[in-house]
Amino acid sequence: MTWLSTTPSSEMSLSPSMSNGTTGVDEARNALGKRLRELRVAAKLSGKELAESLSWVGSKVSKIENGKQTPTDDDIKDWTRATKSEDQTASLLAALHNLELQHAEWQRVLKAGMKSHQLTLSQLDEQTKFYRGFENTVIPGLTQTPEYARARFAQVVMVHRVPNDINEAVKVRMQRQEMLYRPDKRFHFVITEAALRYRLVSPEIMIGQLDRLMAMTSMRNVKLGIIDFKTQYVTDPRHGFWVYDDHLVQFESYSAEINLRQPQEIELYTGIFEHLAAVASYGSEARAIISRVMHELAGEADDAGS
Repeated sequence: MTWLSTTPSSEMSLSPSMSNGTTGVDEARNALGKRLRELRVAAKLSGKELAESLSWVGSKVSKIENGKQTPTDDDIKDWTRATKSEDQTASLLAALHNLELQHAEWQRVLKAGMKSHQLTLSQLDEQTKFYRGFENTVIPGLTQTPEYARARFAQVVMVHRVPNDINEAVKVRMQRQEMLYRPDKRFHFVITEAALRYRLVSPEIMIGQLDRLMAMTSMRNVKLGIIDFKTQYVTDPRHGFWVYDDHLVQFESYSAEINLRQPQEIELYTGIFEHLAAVASYGSEARAIISRVMHELAGEADDAGS
């Protein structure tokens, strides 16, 4: 793989789809919409006629064909029936399900609980040898203390109103962390100083979390970098993301987990990670940043206690 970090940032070359803001998820949804439009046109139906035959609002056909709305399984089946193209149903459903793997909505992913999702990630862990993770607002899950993880899962329950299996989810996340000590795996985490300071948990919990990060700076197969506030960025820290070997990029939005597998997308994110990692501090310098934040939090905790 050619890493973008070998190219000066002013000369970084992005694929057309990435430079205009679209992703593989957008492309897959657009491609599915185009295939459905072709079936409608072949059946000599206007968008209005198809919508009326299916008792849909008029704009639904247009939104699906233009990639603005993801169809459901039933939508696909209704569409192929109305256009007399039932022989295309299986292929279209396969395309839809592949799209759903790329854009996994939290309401669907977490329907069976947070523990189930952690177990799914455990399966990915077994396949992955080299993890690269960047976080700009939160502490990476694989480095979290039980208390920090519990607070994060509690937020998930509150925001998404999913089953409350926090205890089980925390247990599985802690079990996943055992792989940090496996010699056949490597980890490179990069965290912003902002992530060390955001008040997502109580000062007491955060002090324990920072102490955990301090210890991790000395682990044999873990490389932990901190980007402090004084650092000049080469590229903006837009959102957190994970690169699994060279076959998957994963990140989270408020509504979904995004899974990118196209080579140009993986290359793009790998290059961005290298730019961010290059300006991070490691070893004693990273510990100094963590220690400074810990000292300030400890002072606040003391003031609050008194």
